[in-house]
Amino acid sequence: MPRLVGAAQAASFNTLVSTFNSSGTFTAPPATTSVDYLVVAGGGGGGSTGGAGGGAGGFRTATSNPVTAGSSYPIIVGAGAAGGQHYVPSGPNGGYGAGNKGSDSSFNSVTSVGGGGGGSGNPMGSDKNGGSGGGCGPLSVVAGTGTSGQGNDGGSANQGNPGYPFFGSGGGGGAGAVGGDGTPTVGANGGAGTASSISGSSVTYAGGGGAGTVVSPNSTPGFGPTGSGGAGGGGNAGAGGQWQVGGNGTANTGGGAGGASYANTQPSYANGGVGGSGVVIISDPTGSFVASSCWDLRTVYRQVKAGNWA
Repeated sequence: MPRLVGAAQAASFNTLVSTFNSSGTFTAPPATTSVDYLVVAGGGGGGSTGGAGGGAGGFRTATSNPVTAGSSYPIIVGAGAAGGQHYVPSGPNGGYGAGNKGSDSSFNSVTSVGGGGGGSGNPMGSDKNGGSGGGCGPLSVVAGTGTSGQGNDGGSANQGNPGYPFFGSGGGGGAGAVGGDGTPTVGANGGAGTASSISGSSVTYAGGGGAGTVVSPNSTPGFGPTGSGGAGGGGNAGAGGQWQVGGNGTANTGGGAGGASYANTQPSYANGGVGGSGVVIISDPTGSFVASSCWDLRTVYRQVKAGNWA
């Protein structure tokens, strides 16, 4: 009796899901002409010295993307970006270092853009924009912007007063929401990510990083709560009222990193967190079959024509 190649005796229809946590190659199975995909880029690094949250990596998903049966497609999974270092004398993020931009992820001419780096004590450089934008840090002027269809903008910072006794930075943008705006006393939360069920269960990806604060000697003790990372792998900011490094974004979610916090009552500084790496997931609704011991002739004809029977 003819049956599907390698099939078990169970009446069901399976979807073949390929998850790439690092770069590799996807080969379309025989008879596969389209696949669904999720492409998430690497998250942006958090800013140093009271820095802002990093933006989430770009989030792109679609169904029925055309492929050629038997052909191979390179998969690029973007790395999360390094956080800003306390002082960087040159480069796109020079000064009190802003976070770096995450790396792009791609599949079959679909590219998601790496998340923008979170701002810091000096004006931000070109790395602030990305899939989602990095938040605005102290003196950064403006937050980073997100890429249309992939993410959202970072949040604004808020200066306490011209004497800079305290300062709340902006959260990194997420795939599902803009980064929060800082207040004169509180670092903002990162923007929420977006859920996808392409893997077979609902998982949230691409959350923005939380923002740190700047606290001076005349601030209230313990002053300066900091931001939490957005749902979807965003890193938390360093704890307020002290110098503390920002939290890292979660690996393979594209989460933006948290910004560092700063208190000049302490003789040191801290660096921003590292963005979470991206992920590429490909779902092939025709990639795997499980057949019962007897199918009707119409079903047999379709499977023979597709080359799935032996």
